Parts: sequence; C-alpha cells; structure tokens
Amino acid sequence: MRKLTQAVVKKPASSIVRGISSQPGVQPDYHRAVKQHREYLQALKSCGLQITELKADEDFPDSVFVEDTAITAENLAVITRPGAESRRGEVTAIRSCLEDFYDNIESLNPPGTLDGGDILRIENTFYIGLSERTNSAGAEQLKKILADYGYSAVPLEIPEDMLHLKSGASCLGDKILLLSEKLAEVEEFQSFKQLIVPAGEEYAANSLRINDRILVPSGYPKTRKMIAELYQIITLEIDEFSKLDGGLSCLSLRF
Repeated sequence: MRKLTQAVVKKPASSIVRGISSQPGVQPDYHRAVKQHREYLQALKSCGLQITELKADEDFPDSVFVEDTAITAENLAVITRPGAESRRGEVTAIRSCLEDFYDNIESLNPPGTLDGGDILRIENTFYIGLSERTNSAGAEQLKKILADYGYSAVPLEIPEDMLHLKSGASCLGDKILLLSEKLAEVEEFQSFKQLIVPAGEEYAANSLRINDRILVPSGYPKTRKMIAELYQIITLEIDEFSKLDGGLSCLSLRF
C-alpha cells in the first residue's frame, strides 16, 4: 500500500450532541469525545503521520467526520457534496485546507451527492458505494474525474441499512479485505482474500490501515484477534463517535 504521511482532522465541536444519528435518543458525551479524539490523533502520529488539525466548528455538529468531505489521491483532491444537506457547508474549510497540499482540486456538483465514507480505495481503483448519502449522479461525476487523473472507479450497490460502504468494508492491504457478512457476496470483492467480521462485531469492519499498523475499535475481541494474527494493531475507544454512526476512518483525511 502507498505510504501515508499526512492527516487532516477536525476538533469535535460541543454541538456534536446534535449530530445526525440513526439511534434515536442517543447522544455522544462531548468531553469523552474530545478525549477519544485526542487518543486517535496520538495513534495517527505513532503511525508516522503529520497532523493538520482544524478548529472546531459549532455550526456543523458532524464536521469532526472529515472523511466525508473529500477524496484524496497522490495527485488530486476531490471536494464532495455530502448527502446530508446540513453537512454541505463543511466543505469550505476542507477545501481551504487542502489547497495547501494539492495543486489539483476538483469538485462535485448538483444533482450529485457523495460522502467520502462510501469510497473504498484498493490500489488504483476506487469502489463507490451507492447509498442514501451517495447517488448515481455523484458516483458518475467522481468516476469521470478519477479517470482524467489515471484512476479507475467501480460503483456498486450496498445494503439499504448500511450507512456507508466503509461501514462494512476495509482494505487491510495485501489484497485482503475486512468485510461484514452483508458485503462478502459482492461480486467485485470475490477476487480478494476476505476476512469476515463475526456476527455481533459488524462495527469493527471499519478498521483502518495506516502504513504498517491497523487501527481497530475496542470492544470487538474476535475481530481484533483475527487481525492481530496478520498485522500489528492499535486498539482505540471510539464509542462516542459510534453514537453518530461514525467510525475510525471517518475522523481523518489521510494522504
């Protein structure tokens, strides 16, 4: 896998308690979220990344989930158009930040919508999950942009009850995918070695490879053991962000 050197993150805002969630009545604890976010940053640093931390934005409760706002590659950044209308203003700060790193910045336009959480990169192919947040128009726009820069893209359907493609899929490298059982039969994934997350531990399918280590959410011992047999891992508490359906990959842009 390509060597990563940079990560962009954003501090949690106290308004995070009003973030979008599929779990009625469940709110994250702001102070615990700040602590868990700080530990996440330390893990990224220990994997060799330099961190650019953007200030919290109280106007956007979900803005800590920066991955949804941009797609990054070696020679290109694409500013997305998030599927949740309340999040579309988040992209302004992300574009401004990425201008310090990229000469080539493209954008998605209406009627396309696309969240970065629906993008799974495997080598030079970007798999695009079609979800409630990412529509066909957004996928086709991204596919065309990527083709102009030498990358391929493959749109694919994901289950209706899955927020994002990466809610159920991670690339661990070495042609190994960590998948929830719901994605194990996806035709496009049949040529890869699959590690299937055990029943009851589906959330851990969103684990994150950073250079030579794998970040794994705490509380999923079977998945942790399965990955630890192959890779050096770092276990992180992230339950406050899971209350907003967010995972390890959601909290950073890595390039």
